[in-house]
Amino acid sequence: MQTAAGLTTTQAPFIEQAQARGEKFIRQPYELYSEENQETWRALYRRMLPRWEKYANEKFLEGVSNLALDPNAVPRLDDINKFLEPLSGFKAKAVSGYIPAYLFFDCLRTREFPTTITIRDGRTLDYLPEPDIFHDVAGHVPMHTDRQFSDVLVRFGEAARSAAMHAQEITDREERLRTVESIIKGMARFFWFTVEFGLMNRPEGGYCVYGSGLLSSFGEIEHCIESPEVQRFPFQLEWVVNQYFEIDHYQPLLFIVDSFEHLFAEVGRLEEWILAGKLSNLSGGEPAVNETDLQSFLEAVS
Repeated sequence: MQTAAGLTTTQAPFIEQAQARGEKFIRQPYELYSEENQETWRALYRRMLPRWEKYANEKFLEGVSNLALDPNAVPRLDDINKFLEPLSGFKAKAVSGYIPAYLFFDCLRTREFPTTITIRDGRTLDYLPEPDIFHDVAGHVPMHTDRQFSDVLVRFGEAARSAAMHAQEITDREERLRTVESIIKGMARFFWFTVEFGLMNRPEGGYCVYGSGLLSSFGEIEHCIESPEVQRFPFQLEWVVNQYFEIDHYQPLLFIVDSFEHLFAEVGRLEEWILAGKLSNLSGGEPAVNETDLQSFLEAVS
């Protein structure tokens, strides 16, 4: 029998059982959300809304409206997809937890977004070291309603496929391993500094937020725009792919794109650089590349 933990992150028997069976893609057992889970969603949404209205990219705000997100209840992914798919072809796809890097990117290529269904403990609203449904649905998915941004994600998935195919052409095993590890590191950095923590110039001046890590953080969404401690630079691909990041504190360095057209073009450049070998020997440091992510790329294309 399900415990009172409901679908709380790290305390969900349903998820533990799915993981034990090796199930990566699952259903959303909506009946298991506890009242505490629902109250956590309400608290997160209630305090984020004014900050979205002040700092978020206008396409994000349009997405919140287009998805008809309910401020009072954890969203049902089936309902989200009824609004989302006609707009961009994307759909949210429930997962039991961690998805290996290549599989994650390949889901984006086919317009599927791996979506966590658990929600953080209501006693720790401010920081969570892993995704939850508020981060994924309220932080990511509104941006997926925009066709230009969703095309960026698809393009990123295509770049990952090109990377995996490129790796197969390297005959020396040690060189192939080193190259793939470096490419994954570069792609992770690019994704981090754009899709997760990206800023965009406003036409009238100043910046707005489109990165989901910022859009789902009550404290950092304001900090990233207002704080003099944050370094903000125009997006430069050679900087981004060589810049390490750490996940356990506010980001001290962020990059700014001009538009989603600009971002789409930079993903195209990223793929060109992968194929030209420019991501094969990047600077070290975070993020670490684990064996599962490495193998997911090495085994992706037979």
